[in-house]
Amino acid sequence: MGAGHAHRLYRPGRSPVHALPPHCKLAATFGFVLVVVSTPREAVWVFGLYALLLAGVAAVARIPAGLLLRRLLIEVPFVAFAVLMPFVAEGERVEVLGMSLSVSGLWGAWNVLAKGTLGVAASVLLASTTELRALLLGLQRLGLPPLLVQIASFMIRYGDVIGDELRRMSVARRSRGFEASGIRHWGVLAKTAGALFIRSYERGERVYLAMVSRGYAGSMPVINEVTATPTEWARASALPLTALTVLLTAVCLMG
Repeated sequence: MGAGHAHRLYRPGRSPVHALPPHCKLAATFGFVLVVVSTPREAVWVFGLYALLLAGVAAVARIPAGLLLRRLLIEVPFVAFAVLMPFVAEGERVEVLGMSLSVSGLWGAWNVLAKGTLGVAASVLLASTTELRALLLGLQRLGLPPLLVQIASFMIRYGDVIGDELRRMSVARRSRGFEASGIRHWGVLAKTAGALFIRSYERGERVYLAMVSRGYAGSMPVINEVTATPTEWARASALPLTALTVLLTAVCLMG
C-alpha cells in the first residue's frame, strides 16, 4: 500500500525527528493541536511559548525557517477571514488607528490566527519530516479503518496520473487553436471535465480488475510493519506534554 514516490512537502533528513516512527509523530501532532485548541484565547503569552516549542522542533529536524514560513502561506485565506472579523462583528467597539473595531471581533481574529497558524505549522513540520507512505502506515497503525487508508493511498498515487491526463488534454486543445477567453467556452471546458471523469472512472475499473486478478480481497498487504519503542514514544510525547504543562500553568495563573 501507499504511494511509491515522495511527496513535495517532505524534506529528506537524518534528524531525530525524521527517525521517529510515523504513528508516534501523528499522535504527538494531534495531541499538540488539541492542547493549542483548548487554550483560552486570553492567554496570549502561552501561544508565544507554543511557537517556541515548534521552533525548537524545527531546529532539531533541521527545517529552515524560510521554508517553514513559505509553507505557512497556505493559511492566507483564513488570515483574510480573521482580518475581517473585527470590522463585521457586533458588540463593544474600540478605536484603533482611527478605525472602529469590535472587541469581540479582535479576540476572535486573534483566536483564529494564533491557533490556526500553530496548527498549520505543526502539520507542516509533520509533513516535512515524514514520507507520505510512512504517514499512511502510521494512520493504519493508529487504528484508522484500512479501507480509508487504501482510499487515501490510491488518491495520492493517482492524483498525479489524473493531473497528467488533464495536462495532455489541455495541450491537445491548445494545439487545435483553442483558448478559453469567455463564457462561450465554458461548454468546451465542461466537456473536458466530463471526459476526464469518464477516463478516470474507466482507469479505476481497469486497476481494480488487475488487483482482483492478482488476489486482492479487500485489504492490502503491509510490507513494512512500523513499531515504536517506549523511548521513541517518550521522545514524541515531549512536545504535547510540554505544551500541556504550559497550558496547565497558564490556567493556574489565570484562575
